Amino acid sequence: MKQWLIALLASTAGVTAYGLVFLILLAAGFGLPLPEDIPLVMGGVLVYRGQADLATMIVVGYLGIVIGDSVMFGLGRRFGSKVGSTPRTGFFARIVSPASRARVEGLFKKHGEKIVMLARFLPGIRTVTYFTAGSVGMNYARFLLYDSIAALASAPIFVVLGSYFGADIESLLTRVAAGERNVIIGLLSLVAIGLVFNRWRARREKKANAEVIEKQLEGPPPSKVS
Repeated sequence: MKQWLIALLASTAGVTAYGLVFLILLAAGFGLPLPEDIPLVMGGVLVYRGQADLATMIVVGYLGIVIGDSVMFGLGRRFGSKVGSTPRTGFFARIVSPASRARVEGLFKKHGEKIVMLARFLPGIRTVTYFTAGSVGMNYARFLLYDSIAALASAPIFVVLGSYFGADIESLLTRVAAGERNVIIGLLSLVAIGLVFNRWRARREKKANAEVIEKQLEGPPPSKVS
């Protein structure tokens, strides 16, 4: 699949290149087993070779990611109560299974809506996360904000990397894959630090509130009788 995508994209230019990158990213957003980094990096390689424009390719990459994710969000909003709630057969049912739905819903409860950003860098739960975001009633404006932040942290970077280091595609893709792993580790570390900080702050606020209530129950000090 990897070599086929590289060869397919390398043979395109201009409008055809933009359209193909967009369609591959859109299909990846639907849950098809297509790597998201390859069309983005290859889009940059086409820029390096003079077969595409850098700014246009970045915009196409961003739109392909966000529109694909938004479609899954919309499907979750429309069919969330029917898909993934009971065992079914078929391609889509394998992507949004009861087990995967339960796992992602647990992540939403534990980490909140910001899990949408983290899911961008976690292949395997991405599609289910965006579908679940729609099914649990997440506000679309917030979904779009979080998803856009994550998309802007990947699409422009991968395209620019391809445009600068397009001479050695294999080496570049290997480095990108290693970089994605580092990003995932970094994001998970930030989430862990955030959880610890939130718990510490919650305990501190609880202690402060308890002290205020205790003082209120004690009442004002007795007044002196002259």
